[in-house]
Amino acid sequence: MYEAFASLIGTISGWMYSYILIIMLLGVGLYFTFRSKLVQLRLLPESIRVIGEKPKDGKAVSAFQALMVSTASRVGTGNIVGVANAIAIGGYGSVFWMWIIALVGGASAFVESTLAQIYKKRDPEGGSYGGPAYYIEAALHSRVLGIIFAAALIATYAGGFNMLASYNLITSFTSYSFYNDSIPLIGGAVLAILVGICIFGGGKRIVKVTGVMVPVMGVIYIIMAVLVVIMNIGQVPAVLGHIFADAFNFKAIFGGFAGSALMQGIKRGLYSNEAGVGSAPNAAAAADVSHPVKQGLVQMLSVFIDTILICTATALMALCTGIVPSEELSGAPFVQQSLANTFGAIGPYFITFALLLFAFTTLLGNLFYCEGCMNYIAGRAVGKTGKTIFNVIAVVLVFVGAQLSFGLVWDLADVLMGIMAIINLPVIVMLGGTAMKALADYTDQRAAGKDPEFKASSIGLKEKTDFWN
Repeated sequence: MYEAFASLIGTISGWMYSYILIIMLLGVGLYFTFRSKLVQLRLLPESIRVIGEKPKDGKAVSAFQALMVSTASRVGTGNIVGVANAIAIGGYGSVFWMWIIALVGGASAFVESTLAQIYKKRDPEGGSYGGPAYYIEAALHSRVLGIIFAAALIATYAGGFNMLASYNLITSFTSYSFYNDSIPLIGGAVLAILVGICIFGGGKRIVKVTGVMVPVMGVIYIIMAVLVVIMNIGQVPAVLGHIFADAFNFKAIFGGFAGSALMQGIKRGLYSNEAGVGSAPNAAAAADVSHPVKQGLVQMLSVFIDTILICTATALMALCTGIVPSEELSGAPFVQQSLANTFGAIGPYFITFALLLFAFTTLLGNLFYCEGCMNYIAGRAVGKTGKTIFNVIAVVLVFVGAQLSFGLVWDLADVLMGIMAIINLPVIVMLGGTAMKALADYTDQRAAGKDPEFKASSIGLKEKTDFWN
């Protein structure tokens, strides 16, 4: 039964990414890249400037804080284990296709987050919330489709992504001599208990400590990666040569498409930066900015931080130490071996500790996205009983994830994430004109030397939004 289910999910995943998502992701990304006149490159300096702006209301969520929420969700086990898997299975060329997905995906990320800002809703305290479910209903007048998307997001984040984060953490222990078949059971149980303590209200101190440590660990991780690259600087030209040569090895790509560099780069790039999936707009909608485009630019920058900076750091760190990619080293062991070659026994322990922090905060951050979508489906704030039932299921899934096999846990996450993208990408294409009008309004004001302020009426949306009127 288990094998049959795993095989079915694997088949669906292969079909989705071979025939649907590869066309949609690249097509939509390129469409918005050209329609926006390369907004992801043209306004990159502007996006860096915008993150320093503070909201007029000192208590409101700033553009920078919204960036940190979405980046915290993006930057996690996918930046370590996901990249290692892509290289181990797809080879050197996977890195190139991750770059491409980030580059064209930046335009998609800009559009979806700008739309989330335009159609955000006002909460009773005067703040804001929103996301794809809300702009689907507001602009397309389809609550049914909004509910379907919200349900897909809950399944993806509470189920697929949280089970995967749990699995990725536990696999980091396979590199140690003490590993045995009981580790997934014990580790999964401990992780589930810790998550349960936090989400049921008793772990505020844990959340506070990890919230401080994760950014620090992220910086230390990048520094470690840079050190490894510097210590093996002589290997960099050859590694880059392998990346570009392998990326265009079309015989290998079409000979085994599911395991090719192209397919693995797209899958793991999308899992890492989530551009076009419809997750980051949920955080983007909470920001207090004077113009929706500002938050679109900030979320666009988050994609680059995630993939161009952190994922590249992981890839070069792993490849510059001379380890040959192979499926036997897929997952955390690939990165652990590269650090062990450079720093000795301390290397694998560092990766395990980093994964522990990244996985834990990812587990909690993913549930934050789910709560907003549950409220949308219910049409009101979900009560205590509903939250309790959901939290119990979420904790159980954390434990279950640690017990699953490599193929099933990754394929399940890919399929659920793919469903979100299949809904969100056509929607942002349909609503893209609104985002482009907002972009033109923003650039016109900047050209006139103004700090852009948005009015819905300026793009024909008078009285159609909760804000901006």
